[in-house]
Amino acid sequence: MCRFVIYKGTSPVQLSHLLTRPCHSIINQAFDSRLRLDRRRPMNGDGFGVGWYDSVYDEELGSQPCIFTSVTPAWNNINLTRLAEKIKSPLVFGHVRATTAGSLSLDNCHPFKHGKLMFMHNGGIAEWPTIKRSIQKTLPDVAYNMVQGNTGTLADSRFTVADSHIVHPLIDSEWAFAVFLSKLADPNAKSFTSHELRQAMLDTISTFNHFAQEFNVPEPSLMNFCVTDGETVVATRYISSRRDEAASLWFSSGTAFSEYAQGGHYRMAKADKRENIIMIASEPLTFEKADWMEIRTNHMMVITPKFNVLQIPIIDEYYVSPSDPASSRATEFVYGKGLLSPAPLLNQ
Repeated sequence: MCRFVIYKGTSPVQLSHLLTRPCHSIINQAFDSRLRLDRRRPMNGDGFGVGWYDSVYDEELGSQPCIFTSVTPAWNNINLTRLAEKIKSPLVFGHVRATTAGSLSLDNCHPFKHGKLMFMHNGGIAEWPTIKRSIQKTLPDVAYNMVQGNTGTLADSRFTVADSHIVHPLIDSEWAFAVFLSKLADPNAKSFTSHELRQAMLDTISTFNHFAQEFNVPEPSLMNFCVTDGETVVATRYISSRRDEAASLWFSSGTAFSEYAQGGHYRMAKADKRENIIMIASEPLTFEKADWMEIRTNHMMVITPKFNVLQIPIIDEYYVSPSDPASSRATEFVYGKGLLSPAPLLNQ
């Protein structure tokens, strides 16, 4: 199953220190996962993508993110290795893909972008072929025309309403970004506030829930979304269920992320109370338990331009307060999809 990683730092990171050098980097997780085991598709070999923002603004180049994608396995792409050694950025999105449906196409690889915005998804919208047309009708032209991939279109004979009981991971992701864009007053704006991005994310989740209820979709949707404009980062760990656990999501913060032992063993250092680096990942990039904290199910993480970190509950019909005696969630659903391990293998 797919997974992603986000890096935001006060100083640029060399992409290789995030993507290729760590022994448990997102690239190595693609073929040697320790915490998220998917027995249906044990390898994330159906493409990858990395997106980043330039460290210094160049008026000629603009403020849009740079994106490199490929349909080859991430661990076997020499161009990624070469680029990662020569590029630095203070904000990076990385995504590896293992799809159980959908074609191998560059247009279908994450992250997606529009203007200043960059977006990724891990999970799946339940019965997407059933609700897709109704959602498309709500989209303004700027959002509808943004979609470039052939993921899950009704013209694709492999996806029919008869298949609608299946959660199709990733065939819905670019359309989810289109829905997000439709919630912004101006998706082509030169700047966005943290509140605007946060509210658009809440409205996106609400829209999918509305149509799922309208069509009586019985299975929950998994909506681990993340979006950035190069300044703010908004990420969600969410499932449209009060009983089930969501796909895993973790975060780490500190003053330096560096190699401390040969063999690609990295650690997040905390020299003081400052947070110069914040990372969010589907699966931790190190095995040190002290480095990582699990984001709660049905919560949103917001990283502001000034590096304030907010973990905010998404309060809707699927929210259960941690103080509620019935707050315990079952793991069978998400574990069966390879999106959660029953026992994370982190060192004490």
